[in-house]
Amino acid sequence: MAAADAPVPELQPRAATCAEQLLRADRVLLASHIDADGLTSAGVAALALQRANVPFEAVFEKQLDRTSIAAIANCDYETVLFTDFGSGQLDIIAEHEAAGDFVPVIADHHQPADADTEHHLNPLLEGIDGASELSGAGASYLLARELAARSSADERLVNRDLAALAVVGAVGDMQASSGQLHGANRAIVADGVEAGVLNEMKDLAVYGKQTRPLPKLLEYASDVRIPGITNDERGSISFLDGLDVDTHTDGEWRRWVDLTDEEKQTLASALVRHAVSRGVPAFKIDRLVGTSYLLTEETPGTELRDASEFSTLLNATARYERADVGLAVCLGDRGSAFDRAKELLRNHRRNLSEGIQWVEEHGVTQTERLQWFDAGDEIRETIVGIIAGMSMGADGVSRDRPIIAFASKNDDETKVSGRATGPLVDAGLDLSIVIGDAARAVGGDGGGHDIAAGATIPRGEETAFIEHADRIAGEQLG
Repeated sequence: MAAADAPVPELQPRAATCAEQLLRADRVLLASHIDADGLTSAGVAALALQRANVPFEAVFEKQLDRTSIAAIANCDYETVLFTDFGSGQLDIIAEHEAAGDFVPVIADHHQPADADTEHHLNPLLEGIDGASELSGAGASYLLARELAARSSADERLVNRDLAALAVVGAVGDMQASSGQLHGANRAIVADGVEAGVLNEMKDLAVYGKQTRPLPKLLEYASDVRIPGITNDERGSISFLDGLDVDTHTDGEWRRWVDLTDEEKQTLASALVRHAVSRGVPAFKIDRLVGTSYLLTEETPGTELRDASEFSTLLNATARYERADVGLAVCLGDRGSAFDRAKELLRNHRRNLSEGIQWVEEHGVTQTERLQWFDAGDEIRETIVGIIAGMSMGADGVSRDRPIIAFASKNDDETKVSGRATGPLVDAGLDLSIVIGDAARAVGGDGGGHDIAAGATIPRGEETAFIEHADRIAGEQLG
């Protein structure tokens, strides 16, 4: 595949170098992160390796640090492929490479450490924003394209069908800002549309359009809070009953996906009028419409049809120690693995709901530039960041300040998760620096993206961490 044919030409040479190393390997250890972007990154890479006839084994890590990298080195693989992490730990990885423990291949989008390696695919190295323009799954996709171009695998699509999983990863990584994907992600979407595995369309920007009954779809839609509907079951039902739309089939509530285009337009228009009548600002009403990414080969009405719901399903697997289930779904298992993933999703939704309720009941503490809460053992450390983000805008939680969440990781360590909004980032906030620098100042470590980041710090250093983070955020925001 010539550079001109590559979806992101700037990254094609790096992707090619990584692909060539993988094709030289007798076998590969594939190591990836546990969130939706990490699972799809692993899924894309695994399918590409399978098609290229490269034997591999997959492992997952909550956090890549010195201990976990040492454990990976002990797995006795000559080549290790890191997806959706690795760049930020490159200084540690480089030590193992120098010692001859393994040859690293990295497909990541996080801020690189002050080190380098020959096989390093990261958009930030070529001036592409890894927080908003290319996810970890997107980096894996570019690598998959190059693997196909250099083997006999999948000549018809040159792995373009894997664009669907890459888009799920980008959406799961919150890169669909202002309602749609941007930057290098757009080229991957175009590949997926051309391959016939993606459909991009303007639609109601509400989570659950494939699976939730209409009243729950509206009641739980909290990105744009509409008085009388959001978090109001009776209000949602009353709103629907007042529409000239048949909202039931055989006595059961219909879903958004069950409506005709005309019925969708009627409901959406009524929702906008209701929002206007309740004083919702115009800029928020504009957010009611966004871009949906549908996986055309998946069954309509399932959690896998819409990229947003697919990513949430994946988050419900690895964050509960079942990365094997999430990876199996990414690899095409629509039987036992999919059934198990749906069970985990039901549990995940319950935990999220209880977590948000806990935050609303206990409140947050405001500093000059931040707001924070410490959930201790009350919220699972693998989902406290999701709950922090979902809580922004809830009662007593501002969307005008970044939120920091603490949860117990073990007897000696505390997990830190931070979430921000697009306007805060536009104003100069970079949570990867805020959280990373504050963590290191108290003997921990962390990083991530400008809009979402995480760290691990010693237990008991939470107050000192907040003091450092508040000062750094203040310097960034002025």
